[in-house]
Amino acid sequence: MPESQSTPIEFRDERKAGRLLAVEGGVVVGFIAYFVLAEAPHALVAVHTVVEPAHEGRGIAGGLVRTFYGIAAAEGVPVVPLCPYAASWAAKHPDQAPEPATGVVAAARAQLDSDSDLW
Repeated sequence: MPESQSTPIEFRDERKAGRLLAVEGGVVVGFIAYFVLAEAPHALVAVHTVVEPAHEGRGIAGGLVRTFYGIAAAEGVPVVPLCPYAASWAAKHPDQAPEPATGVVAAARAQLDSDSDLW
């Protein structure tokens, strides 16, 4: 019998598709749908967080959001958590999730409102 019943979750940034994927054993078990703000500071804007029902309750959504903030930090850009889950996670982890400037949030909302394909 294997020591672990599950394989580690791998996070893959599919920037062109606007998805940060959570992959387990080659299968996508969750994702964050996002877009890059068109204007500076080119924030990463989280629109929706999804975890497949069979994989809920394992911390995958939190891992996705933590990884998403890590990607943004590495790129030197803010995150705008328009997704309710991402916003809730950010509020609980202010040390890992700096609050974006109000103007950046307004720009992200305006871009989302102008292009329904973004989510």
